[in-house]
Parts: sequence; structure tokens; C-alpha cells
Amino acid sequence: MTQAAVSGNPSAASNGGPAKSSAGLEGVVAAKSAVCFIDGIAGRLVYRGYEIGDLVENATFEEVAYLLWDEKLPNKTELAALKQELAENAALPAHVMKILAALPAQTQPMDALRTAASALGATDPDLKSNEPDANRRKAVRLTAQFPTIVTAFNRLRAGQQPIAPDPSLSLAANFLYMLTGKKPHDTLTRVMDAALVLHAEHGMNASTFAARVTAATLADMHAAITAALAALKGPLHGGANQDVMEMLLAAGDPRTVEGKVKDMLGSGQKIPGFGHRVYKTFDPRATFLRKMSKQLGEAANNTRWYEMSERIMPIVKQMKDKDPNVDFFSASAYYTMGIPLDLFTPIFAIARVTGWSAHIMEQHRNNRIIRPTDDYVGPMGLKVEPIDKRA
Repeated sequence: MTQAAVSGNPSAASNGGPAKSSAGLEGVVAAKSAVCFIDGIAGRLVYRGYEIGDLVENATFEEVAYLLWDEKLPNKTELAALKQELAENAALPAHVMKILAALPAQTQPMDALRTAASALGATDPDLKSNEPDANRRKAVRLTAQFPTIVTAFNRLRAGQQPIAPDPSLSLAANFLYMLTGKKPHDTLTRVMDAALVLHAEHGMNASTFAARVTAATLADMHAAITAALAALKGPLHGGANQDVMEMLLAAGDPRTVEGKVKDMLGSGQKIPGFGHRVYKTFDPRATFLRKMSKQLGEAANNTRWYEMSERIMPIVKQMKDKDPNVDFFSASAYYTMGIPLDLFTPIFAIARVTGWSAHIMEQHRNNRIIRPTDDYVGPMGLKVEPIDKRA
């Protein structure tokens, strides 16, 4: 009774010929964008024309956020205005704080962040407008509120009261302050700020694509950001940095890590934090996070995690010919800073909300609903039998 489907997609063929399929949409150009350029062969990452190395060494996270949203780096007046906007919008509405307090303590922080981000839309004054000015205001509010959400939930689940944001601090410093209740020293602030710059944007990755697909329906920014957060949660995307640290903790110490990694590879297990869909060489973000991991370890008089990471790299390179990606050294850097493991991915989101919102604004400015086809490979020609005759 069954008849195999012919090669190609029948519905696509009726629209002008068989569709070309690509697993994971690899190599498929989904949109024209002026936000980010990546050269995976050369190991380049460019935000609106600026090389990532130049930005991480010479610009703050707030400057990079302005660049992503406004297509240029700010002058002093513009930067001061953005910092003031971020400070004025960092506090959470009462209903969002109540939602965070009502969540069970075992809730994963990424789920808490996703839920809160969606709830923020309820009282956002620009919710119903996708106009450029309204979208930019929403981008500022979400960027300001994400660190407050993550730190408030982390303290609430531990039975502690959330700490109100300090308007005198940068976004990176404020995150660390609201997390611990202590004003961070300059080294911690600089490393956190640089980590946010490195994670702010990365082209058409899974979460950004999810955001643009949602925005293309003319859904609002809060809806699109919620979709992006759902995609980021997955261990093949944002969750990998937590997996890296769990591997390091399980491996023990620098004396035993090499043998354990070889055993993992020999048994067919993957080493988290290595390889990338785009980069065919050393991830340029990992280059800077490698330096930060070492710097933090030396400052804390504990280079254990950095040393373990350095010993793992040549083994994976030799046995699998894979280089580290952004997750590999961010794990040891965050852990050395005393950040809980399950906050690693939310930190990713604190940075990436700037890139997501830039893409959402770009999508809304020149929108067409994103509607790819599929390559149907199921049966054809089936007939409905009476229910009493079905096996």
C-alpha cells in the first residue's frame, strides 16, 4: 500500500523545481546582514566593521552595545547617555520580581531568565510597536534588566534578598556586585566586561536565527528574545561552557587530566569546548579568554583550571584535530571568579541580548517572513482504511 516518495520535495517542485536541502542549514544564506562578519578559515570575527581584537582591547561592553544598535561607536556624550539609560532601566518591575520569587529553587537559571524576559513584555510601554525607536528602547531595557534577573534569581533561590543595582557601576561591575554584594575590583570588572564584549554577537547562530524567525512574523522583541533564550539553553549552543567546567571538575587536577581526556576520546566521548560549526581554526574569542583565564588564576593564586585546560588542548588537537571554541576558556575564567556553574549560560545571554536585539531591529526594518521549505522523504499514495480493518 505504501509508495516511497520520489527524490526531492513534491511541494517544492511545484514551486519551480526540487529544493536543495542541507543538514542543519549548513552553508545556507538565510539573510543579508550588516551586524556581524565571520571568517571561519582565517579565524576572524567582526562587529560592524571592527575586528573583535580591537574591540575587546579598546572598547567597553556599553560601547559595543551602542555599536551593534546604532551602527557606529559612540562619542563621549552618546556613551554617557546610554549608560544613564541602562542605569535607569536596570530595576525589575514588581510583577517580574514576584515571578522569580515564586519559582521553585531547583528551577534552572536559564528557565528563570526566559520566563522573566517574557514577563517583562507585559508592562513594557513599547510592546506594541516594532518601530526603530521603540525597538531600541526595548533593547536598552532588556540589556539593563538581564543582569538583574540573573542575580536576583540566584540570590532568591539561596534564600537571600536580591541586591538593587548600583547606578554608578558599569553593567559588568553591576552584575558582579548584585551577585555577591561586594564591589568588584578592577581586574574582575575588566575580565567580565571583556567576556561580555566577546559574547555580544556571533552572526546567524542558532539563537539569533530563532530570534529572527520569530521577529519575521512581526512578533515583538520580547517574544523574539524569549525564543532566542530557549535556543541558547541547549548544550550544543550556550550550555557547552557549563559542560566544560563539569568535565574539569570531574578530571581532578593537572596530573590526572591528560589520562582522563585520552580515555574519554578513546571511548568515543566528545570533549566539550572544542570544535565549531563555523571556525576551522582557533576561535578568536578563545584567544582572549585564554589570556583572561590565566590572568584570573594568577590573581587568585589558583591556576589549576587554567593549567588543566592547557594540557587538554594538545591532546584534542592531536587525536581529533580540533581547536578550542569560546566555551572552553570561558568556563575556567568564570569558575575562578566564583560564579556558579549554572550561571555560565545566563552570562552568555546577558551579553548576547545586544546582538539578538540588533538582529531583531534589522529584521523588522526590512522584513519578510522566514518560511523555508522541507525535503519530504515520507510515503505517498496512502489510502484511509475503515478503523475496524486497521492493524
